[in-house]
Amino acid sequence: MPTKCSDARCAGEQLPVKGTAASACKSSFMRFLGDRRGNIAMMFAVMTVPVTGLVGASVDYGKALQLRAKVQSAVDAAVLAAGREYQVSRDTALASARAATYFAQQTAGLPVTLGTNSVDPTTLTLRLGAQGTAQTPFLHMIGVQSLPVEASAEAKLAVGGNGQMSFEISMMLDVTGSMRGSKIEDLKLAAKDLIDIVVWDDQSQYTSRVALVPFSESVRVDLIGAEVATNGPSRIDFRDRSGRNRRYYLAPACVTERTGAQAFTDAGPYGQNKVGRMYTSSGDCSPPNRVVPLSSDKVMLKGVIDGFVASGNTAGHLGTAWAWYMLSPNWDNVFSPHSRPVAYGTPKVQKIAILMTDGEYNTEYCNGVTDSTINCNAPNGSSTTQARALCTNMKAAGVTVYAIGFQVSGSARTTLRSYCATDTTYYYDAADGEALRQAFRDIALKIAQLRLSK
Repeated sequence: MPTKCSDARCAGEQLPVKGTAASACKSSFMRFLGDRRGNIAMMFAVMTVPVTGLVGASVDYGKALQLRAKVQSAVDAAVLAAGREYQVSRDTALASARAATYFAQQTAGLPVTLGTNSVDPTTLTLRLGAQGTAQTPFLHMIGVQSLPVEASAEAKLAVGGNGQMSFEISMMLDVTGSMRGSKIEDLKLAAKDLIDIVVWDDQSQYTSRVALVPFSESVRVDLIGAEVATNGPSRIDFRDRSGRNRRYYLAPACVTERTGAQAFTDAGPYGQNKVGRMYTSSGDCSPPNRVVPLSSDKVMLKGVIDGFVASGNTAGHLGTAWAWYMLSPNWDNVFSPHSRPVAYGTPKVQKIAILMTDGEYNTEYCNGVTDSTINCNAPNGSSTTQARALCTNMKAAGVTVYAIGFQVSGSARTTLRSYCATDTTYYYDAADGEALRQAFRDIALKIAQLRLSK
């Protein structure tokens, strides 16, 4: 049987039978003294306090960095929200209030407050700053009660959105009879919102110009009509589809579609490539609102929009064609020098068309008279067919196309979404006036993007 060691320090240790109990205890004790594993244990015990402190400090600092990242993200988002508000309203108080509200929403429950909140209308710069504290459960033990957290952001509303781009923007705006009442008022607000956002006050380095193309059953070009339209008699006699003799008179202020080989291109209106004349029973025409070539005069542009009157049918292909012509360098000699489009491919210039309508395209022409009246068929096909061909070629020329359907369905929606818009993300369905206004704002903000400068 093995003998038990009587020394307390080796109590319970099983000793071999060989030798005496005393010699066995002595042997075990000497092994204990020579065992260097005890040194490691003591070293670990000594190092536990500083290592624990370092780990705790890392945890505290990590939490502070996480809090700062959240606050920085909130400040960045809030300053951009304020910038968008200022783009639309040009109201510094509203912009600052928007920043405060957005920041509060993004940081609810966090130990931070908004400090700097300023809008400089001279430099078009918005600045935000936030401060807070991160709690320190570990560093607290050595007297560090908390860690400060700060974040700041600056957004600049640069000319051309990013300070490096000029824009030529043409807006096709539906002023047909179906737009009467609240719809035309909604359109006025939406179009003016866009102008406020994309047309900058300082045009010295990078320009942002807008052209207006109100359309209904024709396009009113007023004085430039004589230059761009074909020659024709002052009146024409014809038989209508019911076989009755009719007499129509030249409407010199309005034009119809171009026929021939250049029907769906932006070739200049010279020689055989001029657009068509229009004839009506009275010699007058719709819409009463004229087209406006590219301009950076916000007051004038918004004044024209305020005067929009809804009347007439929907010749969407004519609006589409003239939205393109306003951007085409092939038409530059038609317009005054300050309204002339630059050449395609000019560095740092983007050409954009915005096409808006509220209904089916239903009006086309034969010999200057609506083909639903005169006893002949439109040589270019339906208004929808023509609009699709024009959109395809306009995009191929390098024009970016946004399309907005205002309570549309059927072929009108398909034409705008699938044929005209640059892609489906450039198409907007607007179910009501507020949605229409939001669509124009969204397009404007994509065109004139804010940038975080700091």
